[in-house]
Amino acid sequence: MYKKAKVTADADGRVVIISKNNPEYGHIRIEQERFLIDDDGFLRAKVLSALLPGKIEELKRLALKANQEIDGSVYFKESLSPFNKKDDERDCKVAGKTGIVCCIDGQPIYRKTFFSFRKQMEDTLILDENGNHVLHTNVDEIREAFINLKAIENKETQAIIENEGKKVNSKKVTIPTLALDEEK
Repeated sequence: MYKKAKVTADADGRVVIISKNNPEYGHIRIEQERFLIDDDGFLRAKVLSALLPGKIEELKRLALKANQEIDGSVYFKESLSPFNKKDDERDCKVAGKTGIVCCIDGQPIYRKTFFSFRKQMEDTLILDENGNHVLHTNVDEIREAFINLKAIENKETQAIIENEGKKVNSKKVTIPTLALDEEK
């Protein structure tokens, strides 16, 4: 299921972003909420984004505005060959916050998003000879990294809770007491 794509702007409100390497070129960032089914079969809503590169004058001629909804698709392609031949570390598929590159038998998986004005573009996955999606094979390494990250996050959360507790406990609280007259 595809929702309309949306044009984004940078912090200064610019839609057309000029390349740092060549001022004749730039890009427009487009995002789209997609419903994907993960490796465990769960439906997940996910916002995908892609850069629409081009010459500055042609990008400006599109006259797109920030937050404008447009017809089209943000889609991705996976490959075992780099998309950028000059920088083979670019576009590696990374397992979340772990920083670990997803691999198939030690070979990195490359993943890149694209935008098309066509409404429903198909994602391209790495398939085996039977047409089944091939998942990364460094699952144990990634699982261990996620466990370690979770442990670190739990320790940080515990430290914050303990610090907050110390702040609360360090406040001087005076509780009024009633003088009881024992003679009565």
